[in-house]
Order: sequence, then structure tokens, then C-alpha cells
Amino acid sequence: MKYNVGVGVLLLLFSAGCSLSEDIHISSLMQAHRSHEVIQELEAKLTAGQHVSSFHLFFLCEAYLDVRRYDKVLGAADLLERSIAAGDTGYYGTSLRVYPWLLRAQVYVDYGDYPKAIQAASQAYAILQQEPPLNSFHKSQTIDIMGTRGLAYALSGQKAQAQADLAVVSSLDIGQTNLGPEKHIALARIHMANHNFRDALAEMNRGESQAPALLTAFYDQTFQTLPRDFIISKSLYETGQLDRARQGYDRLLAYPYVAQVGSIYWAALLDRARIARAEKHPDEAIQLLSKAMDIIEQQRASINTEAGRIGFVGDKQDVYQEMVCLLVEGNRAGEAFECVERAKARALVDLLASQKDLAWQDSQMPQVRSTLKKLGEAELELAAIPPPQQASSGTSQRGVVVGLKEDLAAQAPELASLVTVTGTSIIAVQQLLAADEDLIEYYLSRDRLYAFVVNHEGIVATSVPATDLQDKVRRFREALTNPGSTDYLASGQALYQRLLGPLSGSIRHTKLIIVPHGVLHYVPFAALYDGEGYVIDRHGIRMVPSASVLRFLQKAKGAGKDRLLAVGNPDVGDPKLDLRNAEEEARSIAKTTPSATVLLRSDATKSYVKANADRYRVLHFATHGLFDPANPLGSSLLLARDKDDDGRLTVAELYHLRLDADLVTLSACDTALGKVAGGDDVVGFTRGWLFAGASSIVSSLWKVDDLATRDLMIDFYANLASMDKSEALRRAQQAVRKTHEHLCLPKTPSTFRDKDLH
Repeated sequence: MKYNVGVGVLLLLFSAGCSLSEDIHISSLMQAHRSHEVIQELEAKLTAGQHVSSFHLFFLCEAYLDVRRYDKVLGAADLLERSIAAGDTGYYGTSLRVYPWLLRAQVYVDYGDYPKAIQAASQAYAILQQEPPLNSFHKSQTIDIMGTRGLAYALSGQKAQAQADLAVVSSLDIGQTNLGPEKHIALARIHMANHNFRDALAEMNRGESQAPALLTAFYDQTFQTLPRDFIISKSLYETGQLDRARQGYDRLLAYPYVAQVGSIYWAALLDRARIARAEKHPDEAIQLLSKAMDIIEQQRASINTEAGRIGFVGDKQDVYQEMVCLLVEGNRAGEAFECVERAKARALVDLLASQKDLAWQDSQMPQVRSTLKKLGEAELELAAIPPPQQASSGTSQRGVVVGLKEDLAAQAPELASLVTVTGTSIIAVQQLLAADEDLIEYYLSRDRLYAFVVNHEGIVATSVPATDLQDKVRRFREALTNPGSTDYLASGQALYQRLLGPLSGSIRHTKLIIVPHGVLHYVPFAALYDGEGYVIDRHGIRMVPSASVLRFLQKAKGAGKDRLLAVGNPDVGDPKLDLRNAEEEARSIAKTTPSATVLLRSDATKSYVKANADRYRVLHFATHGLFDPANPLGSSLLLARDKDDDGRLTVAELYHLRLDADLVTLSACDTALGKVAGGDDVVGFTRGWLFAGASSIVSSLWKVDDLATRDLMIDFYANLASMDKSEALRRAQQAVRKTHEHLCLPKTPSTFRDKDLH
């Protein structure tokens, strides 16, 4: 049973009893799933400049897809399209015109680019409509195209469109053809993607009863049964048939090449671990989850591979959540903490997978570029299925990948943390903490909130219910931004009792480093109320996106650089967005520092900032910020336009900057906000500025009052002359609370994100 395109081509070819020896040779290799031999023979012809027919180019695409060389499928599909356009449309009464587009759709599904998959499959269907209908080959192509497009619709959440394509496949009369298994698999995949597991299981059972002898006679059993067994086992698990699911997963996990199909492997390991946990075997579950984490972390980019094609793209964060839960339950707090850091690192790697040419120190650039190139090539090889005679190559290739990641971490550790999952040990974190501070790291699972208190004395893990937490945060934020209301006291106290109250016995110091997670990134911890006072009155608070960033923290080194750049009220082309007090704020702050540069209105351009930001130790932006929840890397600070630029400094662009700044202040609206990723920190301005080279960041959590912000910032910079940044901000916040009581500001209008340990 084959799960990629072209079953119709093979069936028709063999039923025609064709006599051309070369064609029968290549097609027989494909039937026997000897894809590497097909690749070797046809690549040799192409390299030698020999003619390769469309029929053979189709098989070359199929072979690349079989061994998961996605980097080569698209190129071969382009060759196929050009060959067809030149008049070589197919043999033996077939037409291959749909296949360049269908092959592209298959690759895009595997890459998780569902809009492109839908577009490519739609183009294939439009071409198919121009072909003579009725024969089994036409029906097979219809199943492949509509099954692929319906799958892409389902995986992208467009259920109505998926159901429409499913109906087309379901209505096909396949008569006495051998298309029964192909049809039912296509239907099962769409049901799987729509989470209709009972229907998926029913379709698989129908397909099994109609499997023709031809297919089982030729195909390598590993590749034939691996996707099938995953669909069946997953459907059994999701419908509560755990005993049968365990048997199915055990059979699947015993296949020789299962580790090469990473997206199926980790998902199978996860469900098998859940079954072990349900059967009261926690050690077995932890062992299975550990394997799943290793598989997940082998690759930098999120490539779904086979799992997407069969209708299941799971959330990798589920693996980490299960592991954290088991480790905390087993009183293994240190290991659970390290797992949390791995979860956050994995999510960040996935979110930044589209970013190219991330900035790093110029002196290391050639060496780092070389290592990154080798790592990319090694990961492609690791994801591919090796030839049978190289069955053990997967283990050695994994060693190569590990070695290259270690090289990258040594050459550019901060860059490595963005493109690979790098471990953070609890001992290393403890050594980075000051003797008088505690680190509190949160991790939000589905129904539990885990909190870890780390200091030089040790680590303590606490678990509390996560029910209604998001609603509590929302009510607190609404109360804080409602002038004249005192509702913030009750909601702030309720949130304090959930977040900090259970930790009071473990918190030993007045200085706190807080690592939020999920919705907790939107909580101003300094404004929480314990019934007698605010957290800000008893604790100095610093925020970091993950504990792993602590090892990159250092003060700016550029002692001879210009001291401060103050950007105030840029002209963004809309008078309604003018911030008059921002101009005064920028001028006043500049007066606190010698050699300051002030940019106002039309002078405050993005072009200047990008070209000159590395000259300054302090960057201050008094402007508007826009948060784009659909595209967090597109969130931006609004600066003045000029002939070269639109004035929007985006989060994505920050990863291409190199700074040596001791402090970046974003005195703007919502600049600390960002998309809450499944496992990592909020992807907003904070992480981008940190990577660019800022040692400390001050940013806002909501739309801020122009006048109060001006006074807060002036006090903050004045305080810096005699105290560290954390204390300077705390004192400024307390002063604003007293001065602006009419604005209902006992709460803090800003939050502090600091990399500086001193």
C-alpha cells in the first residue's frame, strides 16, 4: 500500500504488460521500493547530459519523495514540468501533466505550508479537468489530488473545504479496480486531520479488506505498513482502545527505519508513553519521552515529513508537557526544570526557522557560516531514508549532527541558542544567580501551572491548578487600565495567591528574576497585591524570557561610544498619533547624559537607527509600537519614514542588528507584548533586542498614559546615577504611583526586562 502519488501510473503500466525493458526496469525498482537505485541511475543520466523522459523524471520525483529528499523533489518537479511542456506528456495512454503540481503539493504539506499545498493541488485539479475522464488512471489522480488538497485544508483548519474534497473522493465509483485501499486511505487521512478518529479507523478497516495482492507482493513491508499502522494505532488510542493501541505502537516502533521518519516516531513514542503512564509505569514513560525529545531536537526547522502527509501533525510541546508532569510527580525538580528550558528552546527554534542570516560577531562569520551550511546538509541526510546497505548510517549521521551543533555552540553560543536546542543545566543556572536573588520560572501545561524557585540553596517545584488562569489575568489587566476603579486590588490579590502565594515558603530573597510562560507574560508582577501591599514594595524584579539567556548576559563593552540616543515622537504621517509629551521626555532624558543625540519628528528615521544604533550604549524610544498577533515577527516600532524606508522597525529586523547597548528603553504602547508560543517566551520586541545585543530592556505591557510615562522615564534615568537599573525603575514606579494617583496608578505602567546580572 503506497502513500504517495503515482499508484495509478504503476498499476496501469503493469496491467498493460509493457515490453520496453528500460521502462519496466525503472518501474519495477519503484514497485520494489528500491528508490535509491532509481535515484542513482537517473541522476547519473542527468549528470551525463543524457535525455531522461518525463516518465522517468516522474519516477525520480517519486524516489526523492520516498527517501524524503525534499530539497530535490521540487527541482525534479520543475524538470518534469519543462519536459511535459516540450511535448513529452507521458506513455502508455497516461498523462503526467498533473504530477509536477501534485508533487509540489505533497512537499508543501510535509513542510507545513498548507496555503501553497492547496494552491498547487488546485492547479493539478484544474489540469485534470482538461483530461479525458472515466478510466481508472483518471480516478486515481482524482483521489490523489483531492485527498492531498482536502488534507491540506483540514490541517489548516478549513474544515468545510476539507469536507467538500472528502465528499468528492467518497463519491468516486471505483468499481472492480484496485483503487479501494487508495481511496479509503485518502479519506482516512482527511478524517485524521479533522480529528475524526472513529471515521479514520473505519476507513482504514475498509481499505484493509480491499488490499490487492499486487501491492503487498512488491512493496517493502516497512514502508507499506509504517504509515498504515500509525493511522490505525493513533485512531485506536484516541478512541480509548488502549490495549490494541499499545500493541499497534509496539509493532510500529519495532520497524527498522522508524527512527528515520521522525515525525511519526516522536508522535508514536508520545502516545506509547501516555499509555505507559496510564498503566502506572512512569519510568517506562520517561524513557519513551526522552527518546521523543531527542528526535524532536535533531532538526532546526519544523519539517513535518510523513506525519503531515498521513493527516497528523502533532504539537511537539505535548512531549515536554508530559515529561515535566512525570518528573515533578517523581520529585525530580532539577530534571523537570531542565526539560522546561528545552521546551522553550524548541519553540523558539521553530518560530525563528524562517529567519535567515541572523546576525553575529563579524570575526566569527566565515567559520559560523561554514558550520551552519554543514549542519543543514547533515540534517537533510539524517532526515532521509538511507539505502538498505547503509542501514546503520542513521546512528553515525546523528553523531555528525551532534558534533556540528557543539561546534556552533562554541563558535557562536547565542546564535546556536536560536537555531538549535541547547541544554541548560540547573547547576549552571544556580552559578549564574547572585547570592541574594531567587529565580522563579513558570511553565504552563494544559491544566497545571508549574513553578520552580531556584537559588544557591537548591530548587523547589510547585504545581497548582491552571484552570481560569487566563481569565484571572484578563480581569486584572482590565482593572489596572480602568481609571477610577479599585477592582485591581481584588483581582491582583487573587492572582498573587495563585502565582506567588504558594511559593512564599521557598522564596528567600528580595531580588527576584521571573521567567514567565504563556499568558503570564502579560502579568505585571510588581503590581500584584498580597492583601497588605504590592510586590514592588518588597521585591526588586527582573524579567527574562528564559533562564538560558542568563549565560549570555554581560555589560556593554563600548566605553568610548556615544552615550545615549533618544528618539521622541517620530512623524509617522498621522497627526492623531502625535505624542507631544514624548518630545519633552526625549529632551529631558538627553539632558541627563553627556554626548546624547536627540532625534525628533522627521529626523527620527528607521534608516538612522539601523545604521547608527551600534554607536550607543543607551537607546531610548518614545514612540508608538504595534503588536501583530498573527505575525509576531512583524510587530514594529513606528519611526519616521524617509525615501529609503517605510519607518517600521520590525521584530524580525532586530535579529539582523548587532548592538553593544547597556540599556534599551521602549517607552511605547504594548512593546513587551508578543505572540504566546506553545513552549517559549512571548516573541515580541524583548527577545529580538536581547539577541541584537541589549543588556537591559524596559518596555510597556499596555497602552500607557503619555504624561505619566514621561515622568516615570525622567525619574528612572535620574535614578540611574546612584543605583542599579532594577532599583532605579522600582523607585521611579513608586514615585509615579504617588504623583499620579488621579490616574489610578498604584499599579506599575511598565515592566522591566533586564539581562544585566549586576
